[in-house]
Amino acid sequence: MCYSCGCGETRKDHGDPRNITDKTFEEAAKATDKMESGDAKQNTVNLLKKKGEAV
Repeated sequence: MCYSCGCGETRKDHGDPRNITDKTFEEAAKATDKMESGDAKQNTVNLLKKKGEAV
């Protein structure tokens, strides 16, 4: 959930599947059939930077 709240526990959703976890990125990567979860994470970082929402 660290992607949602910053707790650092990237595999736990703390009881709410709406929180962003490593599984979120794994599922997103599967949706394309052409990338891995690391690619989905990097694409997210790139987009947030482009939109000015990441440091």
